[in-house]
Order: sequence, then structure tokens, then C-alpha cells
Amino acid sequence: MIDRIMAQLPAFFTWANGVFLLTAFTNTLIMTIVGCAVGFALGMSLAALRRTSGRWLMPLRMLALLWVETFRRLPFLIILILVLFTVQAIAPDISLLGIATISVTLAASAYLSEIVRGGLDSVPQTQIDAAAAMNFSAWQSFWLVILPQSWRVILPPAAAFMVMFVKDTSLASHLGVVELTFSGKILVNRGFSPLLGFGTVLVLYFALSWPLGRLAARLEERLAPSRHQ
Repeated sequence: MIDRIMAQLPAFFTWANGVFLLTAFTNTLIMTIVGCAVGFALGMSLAALRRTSGRWLMPLRMLALLWVETFRRLPFLIILILVLFTVQAIAPDISLLGIATISVTLAASAYLSEIVRGGLDSVPQTQIDAAAAMNFSAWQSFWLVILPQSWRVILPPAAAFMVMFVKDTSLASHLGVVELTFSGKILVNRGFSPLLGFGTVLVLYFALSWPLGRLAARLEERLAPSRHQ
């Protein structure tokens, strides 16, 4: 096997294969970064909406709850298929990468909404009561009191979810999206050793997920208050 791999190295590490793998790497990065970033913003909105108490917002709270519970319980592959047929019926010209990114956004919004909600609920009620006593509006209390104190609870699991979801984007290969896992399959189908093809994919997955994990740790250090305070 080693002899086979050594013999294939010159043909494997070519400019064409490099561009092909870089394209797959970029597609995986786009799905992860864009999908999770938009999903985080949407998830925070859903979590904030579920904390409201106005009677006229009850229908929106129920819709937010339905959104979260639905997309948390659907397997990601099912979400991909549902989004594929739904979006193509509305916008048939959208790319498969766009469909996969929308699917990542929907799944991420549900999971991250629960992470954000847990972080918001971790703020002591006395802090909220103190803000109300100072005549803070609900909006001011959220942005100036609740959210800053909840970052240290939100960021670690949110970052772990994002890094974990790098692997789940491989399911987009079932739609024909040329991401890292699909690129490994194509290279193996071209006759290259599976150890060489998927070994390269493994390295690229690590090169993608490790910096994201370090970035998340850096953000946690900058945004979260000290645990020793």
C-alpha cells in the first residue's frame, strides 16, 4: 500500500487537484461560517423573542418555539432534502451550495437558540430587577445587562457546536455539493488510494476546524467577563 501511495504522489499533488481541493475547502468553509453566523443571529433573535412577556407577542413566541423544536428534532439530511425541494420550487436557479448553506442556517438557528437561551437564563434575576429599578427599558436591560453577562455561558458551547458542524456539512455531498468529503470520494473514484484521498481530506478538515476553535477561544477571552470576578 505504501508503494502505491508513493507512486501516486506526483499525479495526486497537481495544480488541477489542488484547485479542486481548494474549491471543496472553500465550499465547506462558506457553509460553516455563513450558515452558523446567520444561524447565531437568528437563534439569538428567537431566544430573545421567547423571553418576551407581552400578550400581543404570544403568536410570535409560539412560532419561535415551533421553529426551534422542529429544526432541533429533524436530522440534518432531512432538512437538506426539504430545503432542496422547497427552495427549488421558489427559486429554481439557486445553486446547490446556496441550498446547503440555507439548510445549515436553519439547523444552526435552532440549536444555537437553545444555547443562547440557556446563557440568557443564567443571569441572576436580581440583575434584571436592578435594571428595572433604574428605569431601563426591556431593550436596554437585554443589551446592557443580560447579554454582556451571558457571553461566558453562550460562547463555549456555541463554539463547540460550530466546530462540530464542520463535520456535518459533509452530508451536503448527498445533494451533489462539492465539499471536502465529496472531493475525497471523487479523488478515490479517479483511482487514487483511499488513504491518500481521504487522508488529505482529513488534514483539510483539521486545518479548517482547529483555527475556528482557536478563534472561538480568543473571542471568549475578549468578550466574556473573567470567571474569577
